[in-house]
Amino acid sequence: MGHPPRVRAIADADWPHVATLEADTYAGSALIEGLDALESRGRASPGTCFVLDLDGRIAGYALALPYPMFRYPDLTRPERLTHHSRNLHLHDLVVAEPLRGRGLGRRLLRRLTSVAAARRYERISLVAIDGMEGFWRAQGYRTHHEVRVPPGYGEDAVYMSTGVPASRPLEEEEAG
Repeated sequence: MGHPPRVRAIADADWPHVATLEADTYAGSALIEGLDALESRGRASPGTCFVLDLDGRIAGYALALPYPMFRYPDLTRPERLTHHSRNLHLHDLVVAEPLRGRGLGRRLLRRLTSVAAARRYERISLVAIDGMEGFWRAQGYRTHHEVRVPPGYGEDAVYMSTGVPASRPLEEEEAG
């Protein structure tokens, strides 16, 4: 790695790279949504969707959009509505496989949490998949076993949420 990774807004030219990263990450599962669905989620809330830029290469992304509490996007179709909610749903957070374990996912999550606080969201929710419930619990998320998650998210998928901490100024790297 030459320059430190930078979290930034998603540009139009980034979407094919985001879709490729999604396809690589979820190969062999029903979780691949494809370019149109991913872009539709980004268009629903461009200010809460980011890429991890590593020397001009997309090494990760986070897609989050306002969604009513205890609800989540339908994986089988693009986003058609813009929801007005004080809950920000983290739909997907991916770091390229060879770069995992270096704190880059936490960097994306810190940026998302800072933006959520600055925009006065009250909660952040997500659907933990692929056995990641423990990771999210360690980040302060609480499981809501009463919420049924459709089978398309995977057998062990669970709905989780956390409160958004009080607003703090975005760090210079986070603002870029």
